[in-house]
Amino acid sequence: MTPDHVGRPSFARESPHRIGMIVPSSNTTMETEVPRLMEAVAEPHTFHSSRARLHTVDAESLSAMVADGDRCAAELADAAVDVIGYACLVAVMTQGPGAHERIEDHLSEIVRANGSEARVVSSAGALVRTLRSLGTSKVALVAPYVPSLTRTVIDYLEGYGVDTVDWVTLAVEDNCDVGRLDAESLLDHVRGLDLTGAEGIVLSACVQMPSLPAVERVEAETGLPVVSAATATTREIIQALGLALQETVGGSALRRVETVRA
Repeated sequence: MTPDHVGRPSFARESPHRIGMIVPSSNTTMETEVPRLMEAVAEPHTFHSSRARLHTVDAESLSAMVADGDRCAAELADAAVDVIGYACLVAVMTQGPGAHERIEDHLSEIVRANGSEARVVSSAGALVRTLRSLGTSKVALVAPYVPSLTRTVIDYLEGYGVDTVDWVTLAVEDNCDVGRLDAESLLDHVRGLDLTGAEGIVLSACVQMPSLPAVERVEAETGLPVVSAATATTREIIQALGLALQETVGGSALRRVETVRA
């Protein structure tokens, strides 16, 4: 006899938007700053991360992390997320010109092969597209990397028509230490830059370098639009989901967001 105590499952009529992120294993910032920025969105949403191993920010370690992206994308597809943010900017840029386009397309194929229709965006692509959308072709830039990696970022942006008029880099190799940097110190770093000719500021060219507390303060002090890896990535997550902001947070990247579902 079939037992009669097996109930019928009841599913919620509207599930929250599920946001997936691929993050370096040592990253502590994107899962802090992106959710904080998303508090300005009324619709319910949840965050789900897959981690790729990274300890030291050098070219070899970054390439190994990129190779681990396929596994991460497949894991997030299993969670039926609605959008995936590939949250490591310099790891993508070290793969050569146009890398974010290739990697976004490749990870999209991985996601589709695992039964998901989630859109894939990357922090590298988000920074490029945000700067171009804001009409910003000359920037001043702050980064935490060793100088050679910061040069890679500068050259990568130049390949998309964004020139760097001045820059400062902090030469921090340990990625956990990058996450411990004081966001308040960014104001002093910006004050040391020559902003002549600059049309905007990349306040943190790194997903691990905290910057959110300083974004709007730097905008107010300089009168220039300020973008970070986190604000640009959040912008594209919001666009991919077709959501709307209820308040202005995160500076120009989100104040001027176009809410369109891709």
